[in-house]
Amino acid sequence: MEEKLTRLNKYLSETGYCSRREADRLIDAGRVTINGMVPEMGTKVKENDVVEVDGKSIAERKSDFVYLAFNKPVGIVCTTDTRVEKNNIIDFLKYPKRIFPIGRLDKPSEGLIFLTDDGDIVNKILRASNNHEKEYVVTVDKPISQTFIKRMAGGIHLADLDKTTNPCFVEKIDSLTFRIILTQGLNRQIRRMCEYLTYEVTSLKRIRIMNVELNVPVGEYREFTAEELKTLNSLLEDSDKNHKEKSAAKKIHSVSRRKR
Repeated sequence: MEEKLTRLNKYLSETGYCSRREADRLIDAGRVTINGMVPEMGTKVKENDVVEVDGKSIAERKSDFVYLAFNKPVGIVCTTDTRVEKNNIIDFLKYPKRIFPIGRLDKPSEGLIFLTDDGDIVNKILRASNNHEKEYVVTVDKPISQTFIKRMAGGIHLADLDKTTNPCFVEKIDSLTFRIILTQGLNRQIRRMCEYLTYEVTSLKRIRIMNVELNVPVGEYREFTAEELKTLNSLLEDSDKNHKEKSAAKKIHSVSRRKR
């Protein structure tokens, strides 16, 4: 039977260690070894090879990091400054390692938020914040009309932020509840959108971030599965690639306009 070989950058990505792009940078910098030897770009890994980054095996390095999916209750604040806010997420969890939330979820809201001690993935997720999906279930104070659904989905100008929300998916669940999927992260965005249309949010729950779904009771957390981490890294890699392509296109357009 032929032994399975995997390109090194793909191997690092599939283990959930980092994206392929980041793996290429690590390999190029000479920080990755296979069985104690610094490999060339494009080298393939065999099943029993020992792959290390900065002298530490991938299995050991990744097991050191914590990736949690937490169902935040209403009233808990997503801050790491325990001196300022009594009802903060860190004191609530009392996790034995130092971890921090990725992004925010308003104090009156509940639902999914990530916590980790892996600074690299925090930076990648925040950098891609306007390219990945976040799904919410929202209840309002009066019956939902078709006009409300259409206006929410089409984009609303928020004067106090001087921004217009991007078009998004909105679906009515029942007379008072709807589902919304955003790729934006404006401050109190859903509440502001509803207020503009004279609706008041009575409950707001985030049920999904990218590929990770909320499936633990309120106030509890779970670790990411290996498959979730692998898929998350893949999505972040695609998002980073799209971001760089858009930035390059904007730069070319800007240069072209200046030459006219």
